[in-house]
Amino acid sequence: MDLNTKLNQIYGIGASIYKKLQKLELNTVKDILFYYPFRYDDYSQIKKIKNLQNDETTTVQGRIILINNKRAKTRRMNITEALLEDETGQVNIVWFNQAFITKNIQVGDKMFISGKIKKTLLGYSFVSPNYEKINSYEGKNLRTTNTARIIPIYPSTERLTQKQIRYLIKASLPTTYLLEEWLPKKILKNEKLLILNEALRQIHFPDNQKKLKEAKERIAFNEIFTLISLAKSIKRDNQKNKALQIEFHEKQIKKFVQSLPFKLTNDQRKTTWQILQDLEKKIPMNRLLEGDVGSGKTIVALISAYNTILNKYQVALMVPTQILAQQHFENIIQYLVKKNITIALFTNKDRQIYNGSKKIAETLDKKKIIEKINAGKIDFIIGTHSIINKDIKFKNLGLIIVDEQHRFGVNQRHNLLEKSKAKKSPHFLSMTATPIPRSLALSIYGDLDISQIKEKPLGRKEIITRIVEPQNRTKAYEFIYNHIQKGHQIFVVCPLINESDKLGVKSVTQEYEKLNNEVFPNLEIGLLHGKLKENEKKRVLDDFANNKIKILVSTSVIEVGVDYPNATIMMIEGADRFGLASLHQFRGRVGRGEHQSFCFLFTENSNPKTKQRLDILTKTTDGFKLAEADLKSRGSGDIYGTTQSGFLSQIKIADLSDLKLNQKVRNWVEKIFNQDPELKKYPLLKDKIDQISKDVHLE
Repeated sequence: MDLNTKLNQIYGIGASIYKKLQKLELNTVKDILFYYPFRYDDYSQIKKIKNLQNDETTTVQGRIILINNKRAKTRRMNITEALLEDETGQVNIVWFNQAFITKNIQVGDKMFISGKIKKTLLGYSFVSPNYEKINSYEGKNLRTTNTARIIPIYPSTERLTQKQIRYLIKASLPTTYLLEEWLPKKILKNEKLLILNEALRQIHFPDNQKKLKEAKERIAFNEIFTLISLAKSIKRDNQKNKALQIEFHEKQIKKFVQSLPFKLTNDQRKTTWQILQDLEKKIPMNRLLEGDVGSGKTIVALISAYNTILNKYQVALMVPTQILAQQHFENIIQYLVKKNITIALFTNKDRQIYNGSKKIAETLDKKKIIEKINAGKIDFIIGTHSIINKDIKFKNLGLIIVDEQHRFGVNQRHNLLEKSKAKKSPHFLSMTATPIPRSLALSIYGDLDISQIKEKPLGRKEIITRIVEPQNRTKAYEFIYNHIQKGHQIFVVCPLINESDKLGVKSVTQEYEKLNNEVFPNLEIGLLHGKLKENEKKRVLDDFANNKIKILVSTSVIEVGVDYPNATIMMIEGADRFGLASLHQFRGRVGRGEHQSFCFLFTENSNPKTKQRLDILTKTTDGFKLAEADLKSRGSGDIYGTTQSGFLSQIKIADLSDLKLNQKVRNWVEKIFNQDPELKKYPLLKDKIDQISKDVHLE
């Protein structure tokens, strides 16, 4: 066995289990070694039966003196009952619908039983505990897997058990000696960090809480170190390049800004000026434009793009979804109409070109549009990651704009930077609507200069947010119906039902059928989810834009960038299943017109902590305040919702909000790069950074 051994080559792992592992993107031994637990159950304290207490979680060691199966009288359920004794007493054990246990455990077997104790009329009982025979573990050095120790609990999928995952990891642990120690020795020594293979053994099967803490510290250090090193490496490489100097066309830009149907906010003016100044410099701009949902980042980017085009250079705008690309294309045409600027839409499914002298965009085939891009006959190219197409070579690319930059990998951004035929490098502007506290943003995007837009455009009304409890559902439906009668439209967002429903199709279909057949049978309701074909998605969104569809039931596919001013209510089912960042992003899909807008958070969860968390959204619509509150109460994870993607997918153990660790790591990175910018003395570290750059991919 080595690090590249396929998991289905391990004894006991058949095709069925391997298929479930692949759903979790676990294919090789190396994959499973870096698949960390999300929590632990501490069963390390072994107690005598006479000392057991109600509701405690513990482990007992003893001998089985009775075990049998029986059918429940009132329900169709098989019950396995057992009796365990030690020298101080006896304890009952009950398992439900696990009749096979009587084949695994026999009277006389010595056992560890770990779980929660409940006091009943018949005495103390373990209900559905973990169990493990101890015949093979006798002696001083206990090496159990599922009991009598700190037990790891892993993210899983349908019908893949914790025991199966632990079995695989335990079988794979001997290969940790094949992992190269890439962190410099002087750092390991000075910071008193565990070596890598020991940290991995302890993160999966810790000897005690102290060792677990040390393992987490080492892995967190690794993650922050690679993140900051990668950012440092990108910035260093970027500063070596010479950039196209893009002159500020003051007269035309002022005229363009004055022609806009709205007045720029002070933040929009400030950030636009920062970008225009960067474009005039000899080194390539690498700036992150960060603004809350609806803050007007796009117009800032558009002014920068227009100034670049006035200098006879091309501009590329890359966005994460086809829906967003289409919307940007249509909106930008409206702003640049009659400017004699050629604009193209380039995605896998849709390729259009708009010439400023024509009234409508025309559709071109892939080959023709690539020829025009390469010949410099298209000024502004808008698309998904399709514009990284190997055949595209921009004649004179001056500015790259990436929307929702955290959704793209370093490699994708780097590939786009290399797409220009010009000898000098294009400038790079990335945007994100995920509000991030500045201290945290600097840790994540240390390779970028940062501009923030905090002001909302003038005239925008605050979105009223309310938590809707089950007993008030009917009232909420009445409120929604009344607004539809006034000509407004509604978004309904549904969560995943379970991990096997990654696109949310089950829940969104059920909600659509309920609303369509029971709640609003006389209204036109649309359905949108990831499995729809692109032309079908476009038809649904066009019908919604034209007010043919009154209610759009969707998965989180609408989280980013969708802009429909007539939508005034966002209804979120199972709101407790989403992170605050995602909920805030959904809320930002409404409130973009002149009418008062609302966001209703529906939840069946009665946990006080859940209500307290959701209640934050009812008190503020300021994404930066939300992010700061989340950072203080929960750490950095929830700022990005329930799943991280792209650049942030590498962070699994570290807390990005740990400023002390961030500073410590940053000091080491600075020291190493200052002494050895090319990392010639640290080939393993260089290889690690290069590998991370390749691994970070487009989600």
